[in-house]
Amino acid sequence: MPMSTNAREALRQLTGALEAHLEAVIARRSATDAAVDDAFDAVAEAFERYEGELDSAFGESLPLVLDDFDDADDDDTDDDDEAEPLDGHAVEDEDDLDDDIEEFDLR
Repeated sequence: MPMSTNAREALRQLTGALEAHLEAVIARRSATDAAVDDAFDAVAEAFERYEGELDSAFGESLPLVLDDFDDADDDDTDDDDEAEPLDGHAVEDEDDLDDDIEEFDLR
């Protein structure tokens, strides 16, 4: 079965976006170069378009999953080991919690 015209065009756009991303990375002027960010976004959009065309035409998907990426979270760290509790008084030991559950009587 030949690849549909839409899927082939989406694939061409994806490979073009990947090549443009590489060029932007090579020519990067700083760690916050907007051209690299724009190329990143273009790759994500082209990937989603290609995967959508594959699904529409053939019921197929790719073995890749894009993370939801939000620029607003760049300054935040996602290190769960160093996460602060929501309430400083809420820090509890799991063993203490287990004991509380065992001692709780509904009668």
